[in-house]
Amino acid sequence: MAKIAFIIDEMFEDPEFTVPYERTKEAGHEPVIVGLEAGKELTGKRGSATITTEVAIADVSPEDFDALVIPGGYSPDKIRTNAGMVAITRSLYEAGKPVAAICHAPWMLAEANIIAGRTVTSWPSVKTDLVNAGANWVDQEVVEDGNLITSRKPDDLEAFSKAFLSQVAQQG
Repeated sequence: MAKIAFIIDEMFEDPEFTVPYERTKEAGHEPVIVGLEAGKELTGKRGSATITTEVAIADVSPEDFDALVIPGGYSPDKIRTNAGMVAITRSLYEAGKPVAAICHAPWMLAEANIIAGRTVTSWPSVKTDLVNAGANWVDQEVVEDGNLITSRKPDDLEAFSKAFLSQVAQQG
């Protein structure tokens, strides 16, 4: 069983949290909701999902986790300004652990300075930021480049979750 961090804040894209979170649980892994503070109630931008953060980023370390999921929406723009959130993303990536980002979440990958020379995808409006950070951007349902897994939008969630969980299983 892997312990998987979901880093998140307000205005996340509801299904981009709920689908990978549920698939992670169904696969027998332990998802952990990591926020800027513990016990904070967060509502998705669609209003269909309300969650409560379990732990604060300041109270965890990369060694606590086997993989990372970054849901999209506007949450990635909020968490990428937090040094701890950026550090855990970079550390898990550098440790070779699966790091999955969907929609607007690749902003965090750019902030963590880990996408130069990598092939990624995202929501189209994030493309220029990723290219400027040195990534090769493609328009595909899911892209795996080493331990980075990226997808574009909610319609890609099944492929995104499958690719992510496959990499988690390979770490096993």
